[in-house]
Amino acid sequence: MLTLKQIEYALAVAKNLHFKKAADECFISPSTLSNAITELETQLGLKIFERSNKKVIVTSLGHEILDKAKRIKLEVQNIHELAQHNNMDGLNSSLSIGIIPTISPYFLPLILPKLQKEFSNLQLKIEEGQSHILTNRVKEGELDMAILALPYDVQDLVSFKFWDEDFFWVSHNQNKNAGKSEIKASELEHSELMLLEDGHCLKDHILDACNIESSSQYSLKASSLNTLIQLVKGKMGTTLVPKMALKELVGSRKDLSISHLDEPGPHREIALIVRPNYAGMGNAKMLVEFFGNSLKELDKN
Repeated sequence: MLTLKQIEYALAVAKNLHFKKAADECFISPSTLSNAITELETQLGLKIFERSNKKVIVTSLGHEILDKAKRIKLEVQNIHELAQHNNMDGLNSSLSIGIIPTISPYFLPLILPKLQKEFSNLQLKIEEGQSHILTNRVKEGELDMAILALPYDVQDLVSFKFWDEDFFWVSHNQNKNAGKSEIKASELEHSELMLLEDGHCLKDHILDACNIESSSQYSLKASSLNTLIQLVKGKMGTTLVPKMALKELVGSRKDLSISHLDEPGPHREIALIVRPNYAGMGNAKMLVEFFGNSLKELDKN
């Protein structure tokens, strides 16, 4: 009889294509994992994996079986979630949430204290990662939900928008355009503009807002907004940051100048994404409302 444990082990092997790594992920010994996979293949009367000392390959039929196994795992998880959320009063359960790095440092300090005060029994597991990674982890059921910046292709997931914002141009106050309350994209010197490295959706949102071709040359690319701001302070160039990050990154620094990007907005939208059949959909909607209300104070600044 096929078991959920066997499904979990097989999916771990398919994910890692390495028995030792899969065993570590499942917190079992490689021999226990190997025996479970062998037993599974014997029960089914076919090979799911081709294995040698050097590599593991998923067979053609194995791919079909594992696709169905993923759906089984998600449905079983949904049963547990449905029972858990049905027995909880509001946001008193455990949730795993992914969040992208261009939101988390500015969003979490504002939200978490309020969330803890309002829902003291809520247990949160937070994971930071880039949009494509978090989207896949939500789809696979490894995360309950994720917070992303739109526009972004969330594929067949459901998105609930709770905040939108514009970009602000940050320069050293000795820059020739410093001091302007508004600035057009056409006024920006592309050779001075510093953006995040490839893989960050914020870079794409900035390029779209400014109508700049992605093939344009930039003086420097960085992995964090904080690094970009430090480079601006050092007169290495200029950058664009979202409204949510302004207070934390710039604050009252007298050597920096802030100008609103005078282009059609909003320049990006923040949303919570979940699976369409997620059992805790009520909790997701409750969080969306809570996030939106909590962020309203940013509009006052």
